[in-house]
Amino acid sequence: MPEATNSAEPLLSVRDLHTSFPLRSSLLRRTVGQIQAVAGVSFDVSAGGTLGLVGESGSGKSTVARTIVGLEKARSGSIRFDGEELTSLPPASMRRVRRQLQMIFQDPYASLNPRATVEQIVTEAWEIHPDVVPRARFRTEVRELLERVGLNPDHASRYPHQFSGGQRQRIGIARALALRPKLVICDEAVSALDVSVQAQVLNLLEDLRRDLGLAYLFIAHDLSVVRHISDRVAVMYLGRVVETATQDELFSRPLHPYTQALLSAVPDPKPWNRPPREPIIIGGDVPSPADPPSGCRFRTRCWKADDVCATTDPALEPRLDRHPVACHFATDLVEAVR
Repeated sequence: MPEATNSAEPLLSVRDLHTSFPLRSSLLRRTVGQIQAVAGVSFDVSAGGTLGLVGESGSGKSTVARTIVGLEKARSGSIRFDGEELTSLPPASMRRVRRQLQMIFQDPYASLNPRATVEQIVTEAWEIHPDVVPRARFRTEVRELLERVGLNPDHASRYPHQFSGGQRQRIGIARALALRPKLVICDEAVSALDVSVQAQVLNLLEDLRRDLGLAYLFIAHDLSVVRHISDRVAVMYLGRVVETATQDELFSRPLHPYTQALLSAVPDPKPWNRPPREPIIIGGDVPSPADPPSGCRFRTRCWKADDVCATTDPALEPRLDRHPVACHFATDLVEAVR
């Protein structure tokens, strides 16, 4: 189970979440199996905090996000947001909850309606939830939102194609903030942007978190980005969380072999201050989520794998005095980093 961040109930609590998709034959479209996109994921996001969810493409990160906001249906498990269980909510109640639970999407080019002006994009949420902002204040509120996210308020009448990629993502951020949410899910929100623009958007997100008291679930595959913005990190592999810790603990003392391999591939910004490190090369390909390996899902690519790894799935739990990690050899790994 994840570490407790504090004694209070977390804003978002995900427990043993499973989401799968039917695998159909090409001929008769019969269901011949299941793609286990998310297979028993658990984590917490505290109010005002940022959890970074990292892993390779195909690890299930975006499916977790889409399941939380109701775009995909959970097969089993629990999603509690602000004290409410989301998996059993009827559509009308889920619509109410979505006011407090917003999402910023990966592609700023595809996530905005090209036929709508910026003002129309932002005010659409207020049309759906008319009690948030009176119609008479739409224009004023739009200008204030655009100014808050670093855009010229006079450009509210422009269309998305008239903006750069970074500016479009700022429009997406303004749209997410329009309903004054408590939690914003950032699904690879900066991965499509240039590095210099990434830094600007990350700094903006951090300023908004501090000023508005937002919480973030920040999904990314770039560990350097996650390190910049997150206070806690959960590492996913093939539908499961294999390690979770504070940002400092994970980057200084990674315990799971997969986490160690990911971190070894991150360029060192100050190589002259440390001895050179050997990169860890992961062999083989990521297994198919339609036919995952037995036992530990990482065992087919892990240099520490043994017979027990093929028969027993390791639990995500604290090892000795360290953070939770799902590995049979975690005790040895703890001793190695002492």
